[in-house]
Amino acid sequence: MKIETIAIHAGNLIDQHTKAVIQPITLSTTFERAHDGGYPDGYMYSRMDNPNRRSLENVTAKLEGGADACAFSSGNAAAGAVFQALGPGAHIIAPDDMYHGLRTQILQVFKGVIEVDFVDLSDIKAVERHLRPETRLIWVETPSNPLLKVCDIRAIVNLAKQHDVMVACDNTFSTPVIQRPINLGCDLVMHSTTKYLSGHSDVLGGVIISANKDQFWEKVRSVQVLAGAVPSPFDCYMTVRGIKTLPYRMRGHNENAMQVAKFLESDPLVEKVYYPGLPSHPGHEQAKKQMNLFGGMLSFLVKGGAEEAIRVVNSLKVFSQATSLGGVESLAEHRASQEGPGTKTPQNLIRISVGLENIDDLLDDLRQALSPIN
Repeated sequence: MKIETIAIHAGNLIDQHTKAVIQPITLSTTFERAHDGGYPDGYMYSRMDNPNRRSLENVTAKLEGGADACAFSSGNAAAGAVFQALGPGAHIIAPDDMYHGLRTQILQVFKGVIEVDFVDLSDIKAVERHLRPETRLIWVETPSNPLLKVCDIRAIVNLAKQHDVMVACDNTFSTPVIQRPINLGCDLVMHSTTKYLSGHSDVLGGVIISANKDQFWEKVRSVQVLAGAVPSPFDCYMTVRGIKTLPYRMRGHNENAMQVAKFLESDPLVEKVYYPGLPSHPGHEQAKKQMNLFGGMLSFLVKGGAEEAIRVVNSLKVFSQATSLGGVESLAEHRASQEGPGTKTPQNLIRISVGLENIDDLLDDLRQALSPIN
C-alpha cells in the first residue's frame, strides 16, 4: 500500500461487536483472563499494552517500514528509553546542534552513565574521528534543530556498520512522508509524535520504530513496559486520528515553507535563511537525494542581533510566538531565549514552523514584522 492508504488504515481496527469503522477508545486499565488463566487478545494491564497503543505502534511502524514500534508519553521519553537500553559506559555520537531537550537530557539525566561527543554530522570524517571502541550509537538528526543541517544518512550508516555501531535517526522534522531512514539503513527511528504526526498541537507523545526485533529492541520494549512512560489511550487515539491526514498536511507545509524561505531570502533585513529546499543551503544536494520534499521547518538570522530578532518575533500577528512545531498553525520563536544560558543557537536566529494558513497571509505578516517601523 502507498503511504496515504497506510496512514488511514494501518491504525484502524474495526470493532467486532459494533462494527464501528473507527476504533473506540479503550480506557480500561485491566483485562479479563480466560478460564485457562491466559489472555486471548494479549491484553492484561494497560501499562503493558492497550488496544489504542497497539494501533498507534502499528501505523507508525508501517509508515516507517519498520518491524515494530514502541509508543511513549513524550519524545524525550522515547529517546531516553534508547539511551537507557544502551547501558552504563556506552558512548554516543550526536549532532553538534542536537535538539536542546535531548541534549540536556543526555548531559544531565545520563551524566556519569553514558558519554557523548557532539559532532557536526555533515562532516563524515569528523564522525569517524570521534568513534571509540565503546561507541554504541550514532544519533542522527537531519534536518537538524534549529540550524537545519543535512547529513548523509547512508554514509553514516556505512561507517557505523564497519564498527558495529547502531544508527538512530530523529525523523521528527521530516516525517516518513518526506524521509524514511530505515530504508537508508538506520536501525532505529524516533519521532516526537507531539509534532507533525499528531499535527494539531494538542497531544504529547513519542515513538521509537525499529528496523528489527532484535535483542536491543527487547531492551527498549522492556524500558517502555517497566519504566511505564506510556501514552494514555486517548492520546494514542488522537495521534492515530492526526496521522490519517499526515501525507496531505506535509505537502501543504512544504509548499508554504518553500515560499516563505524564498521570501525571507530576498528580504534586506534577513542575514541568512536555513532551509534545505533552497539551492543556497549547503546541504541542498544531499537533501534532494534522501528527502522527497523539504519540510515545513526553517530558521533565519535577522540583521541587528538578538534585540532586532526579538522585535521581529514580537511584531508577528498571524504567526503565534510559541515553542514546539508541526501543528496546522504557524509558530515563531526566538530560539536562544527558549533554550536559555549555554545555548549554541545564534542570538539573532528565529525558528519558524510554517503552518497551513493561506500563504499570502503568512507573507504579509512576515513583511510587516520585518519592516523597520511597525
